[in-house]
Amino acid sequence: MEFQAEKVRDNLVQNLKILREKSGFTRVILGVSGGKDSTVCAALLSRAFGRENVYGVMMPDGVQSDIADSQEVCRSLGIQSRILNIGEMHKALHAAIEADGEGFPVSYVKESDINVGPRLRMTALRYITQALGGRLCGTGNLSEATVGYCTKDGDTSCDFALLGELTSMEVVAVGLTMPEIPVHLVKKTPTDGLSGVADEVKLGVTYQQIHDYIRSGSSGDASADEIIRRKEAASAFKRHMPPIIPAWEILE
Repeated sequence: MEFQAEKVRDNLVQNLKILREKSGFTRVILGVSGGKDSTVCAALLSRAFGRENVYGVMMPDGVQSDIADSQEVCRSLGIQSRILNIGEMHKALHAAIEADGEGFPVSYVKESDINVGPRLRMTALRYITQALGGRLCGTGNLSEATVGYCTKDGDTSCDFALLGELTSMEVVAVGLTMPEIPVHLVKKTPTDGLSGVADEVKLGVTYQQIHDYIRSGSSGDASADEIIRRKEAASAFKRHMPPIIPAWEILE
């Protein structure tokens, strides 16, 4: 079935309005990275809630080389915005973890430290969201969730997931139907903004292959399918609520 980007765009906007009416909130907050996902989310939210009710928070971890892209998104849409640098918070936490003291030792692990950024951003976004009496919009897409390319208790934490049913390729298609956002940001090469490596390089598969795997059952490349299957299985815990250990019966 051909993907109808304009229809999907309009469905999302209409469903956001329904969510607003049912839940009784008007303000929405999101992290704006300058990548395609948060850019498309910001545009959809602006259409549904009005730009005056959308708050975009830019959160560099020290120096962010493409912060101008984040600023361009907010400026193009005319949404409320601010910059909150989490660099010093990250340094303080790193120093506290590494400090000598009683208890068990914890040494530096790159992947663990990389994931601190998204978790600090989540804390900052939750702080601002509650202070404004709004709701936090999640910007992750289905492709990322499928292969676990997300941080549990970081960018997975939200009050609603706007792109959760769309693959990365479909997000781009929706974004290209909205002239209010810069095309070059919709087509921007995806990176996590943390490791300095493009997503597809780090994942070992392309977003087109992930899209085909999700929508057709196979990417057409057996080795790519295996990579995606392994990542999907290994990251299942990120897509579900934590299991509750039974108290009244023994697990079989």
